Amino acid sequence: MKFSELVLEKDLLKAVERSGFEEATPIQEATIPLVLAGIDVIGQAQTGTGKTAAFGLPVLQHIDPAKNIIQAVIISPTRELAIQTQEELYRLGKDKRAKVQAVYGGADIRRQIQQLKHNTPQILVGTPGRLLDHINRRTVDLSLVNSLILDEADEMLDMGFLDDIESIIESIPPNRQTLLFSATMPKAILRIGEKFMMDPQVVKIKAKELTTDLVDQYFVKAKEFEKFDIMTRIMDVQAPELTIVFGRTKRRVDELSRGLEARGYNAAGIHGDLTQQRRMNILRKFKAGQLDILVATDVAARGLDISGVTHVYNYDIPQDPESYVHRIGRTGRAGHHGTSVTFVTPNEMDYLRVIEKLTKKRMEPMKPPTEEEAFNGQISSALVDIKELVENTSTERYETQAKELLEQYDAVDLVAALLNNMTKDDASQIPVKITPERPLPRRKKNNHTGNYRRSNKNWRPKNKRYDDRRRFDKNQEADKHKHRTKKRKFTIRQK
Repeated sequence: MKFSELVLEKDLLKAVERSGFEEATPIQEATIPLVLAGIDVIGQAQTGTGKTAAFGLPVLQHIDPAKNIIQAVIISPTRELAIQTQEELYRLGKDKRAKVQAVYGGADIRRQIQQLKHNTPQILVGTPGRLLDHINRRTVDLSLVNSLILDEADEMLDMGFLDDIESIIESIPPNRQTLLFSATMPKAILRIGEKFMMDPQVVKIKAKELTTDLVDQYFVKAKEFEKFDIMTRIMDVQAPELTIVFGRTKRRVDELSRGLEARGYNAAGIHGDLTQQRRMNILRKFKAGQLDILVATDVAARGLDISGVTHVYNYDIPQDPESYVHRIGRTGRAGHHGTSVTFVTPNEMDYLRVIEKLTKKRMEPMKPPTEEEAFNGQISSALVDIKELVENTSTERYETQAKELLEQYDAVDLVAALLNNMTKDDASQIPVKITPERPLPRRKKNNHTGNYRRSNKNWRPKNKRYDDRRRFDKNQEADKHKHRTKKRKFTIRQK
């Protein structure tokens, strides 16, 4: 369906056309008419499916730019997503002259207060903690809000923001329209829908439609100490244009980004411990194509809307299959094909199979490239770069120097020197130490649910014979001590 068929205002259609979009994505096609009709919506779709425009366009249509009051509130889990949402809504609402402001932690709250006071936005985007801070300080007036949007709701619950979210919702009038978007739909999300929404319509975009059609998925089975060398050789062979590498921890992200830089790759890492300014500078460079490889944790990269990512490398396999879907959703967007490579240690193969079950697609095994194959991959990339360089360079200014060089050196030697300068040393020539992370726990063979129960040490798989025997033992123990006086109490502890 084309955007022109969605009954949107001319100013919004002009902004959509200026952004280069013609046809709506499935989540946009299903959601926009419902939101325009004033219906509460629960939307389930992964990152990269156009959720921001799905709620942003109808919300922009509903606001009155002549009124300098907050009319819509959007809650985002991270600073990066809040900023991206604010930027996208500003672009879409530019012709309508809509004012959009983002508030988030890590920035000067006094400056935010001044902006809210002197240039009150119609749409306020913010992280839960900072929004609640402004509410408690009474620096925002939400008494006339008519639209509330919870974006990446499952991520906010995972980060422990449930109480903050409920406090924010309670400060917004009940006669509002509420929209909730989430990549997964755990029971806690549904409870929010039951408690705070009015007869919501559920729009669900299946994960398999997002992951299997446009992303070629591979896995490499390797020991922990082998992964980094194998990954860099694969990069040399595949020659990715724009790449995201996922690491499980902040330390891992730092070590991977430093290691890639040491081997000559244009890489940088982001995670929660970096300053806000540093993170945004890295993201700006990556979006502008000035950075080839972005190394990130799941939380830091959640919700990033970056077009043109060709490859995703899962240096650490995620512990839950939903995170895998989020990760590879960074590539294969807007009709373009993408590639994902997941590195798996021998004891993590069970996690791989659970992911395959969720995506309904088996990953293809990939054989680690040899040193010779990696070298040939680098040479092929260098030849392409040289061809583009020759075609796009005006050579008249350098003819005299070029002739002098040809008189001193053989032409083959000159080209070979150039190729040597444009290629990197093999992985084995520059040692990089990556600290081993604690391995994922082995999955229970008889736990077919796909849930990973690390925190509950008392959990045992369901087993009728075990449960019956346990109850019998407890009853026997209780009978043995029936004759004791009441002052003597026994507690039968569960193992």
